[in-house]
Amino acid sequence: MPQTTKILQLLKHHYPKAKCTLTHNSAFQLLVATILSAQCTDKRVNLVTKTLFKKYKTANDYATAHMNELEQDIRSTGFYRNKAKNIQKTAQILKNKPVPNTMEELIQLPGVARKTANVLLGTWYKKNSGIVVDTHVARISQRLNLTQQSNPEKIEQDLMKIIPQTEYTQFSHQLIQHGRTLCKAQTPQCKNCFLLPLCPAGKRTITI
Repeated sequence: MPQTTKILQLLKHHYPKAKCTLTHNSAFQLLVATILSAQCTDKRVNLVTKTLFKKYKTANDYATAHMNELEQDIRSTGFYRNKAKNIQKTAQILKNKPVPNTMEELIQLPGVARKTANVLLGTWYKKNSGIVVDTHVARISQRLNLTQQSNPEKIEQDLMKIIPQTEYTQFSHQLIQHGRTLCKAQTPQCKNCFLLPLCPAGKRTITI
């Protein structure tokens, strides 16, 4: 059995209910939350959007908001000035339109790159058009020797060659959950990891 197949089976077994952890009730809310999640934890974003989504209910609300006020509302997510600017510009574009459901259209929006677009397409539109490569996915893919790349888009290209397209979205969710649970950046729990037999980096850690 190929190593990638074994990895997928183990991830499915251990994280059968893995899903996007950003709280949202619409495509636009998910878009805002994903923009806010850059360099920020989902837990922090969810704390912010709990209030934010009550205050700004439509794209037009963001489009017409006072910039200083919007900045303060999202300040704790970091890089708040740039995020506020991108959210408002995106809202102005989408205030009378649905959130796009294609990669080509999404990446034209301010603050939206492939990672954000893949979150929208996979989680909301159920389209397996790409793989979300956040810090967890990048780190674990490198540790498992699924890629030698460090650039997120190049990592995604490598993963898309070996992961079945039907698994793109779920694979991302499972790796993210694994990164939060066991394969942490600074203190990976290698001795307790079910992927240890398949993980070159983990084996080196145990040996050391």
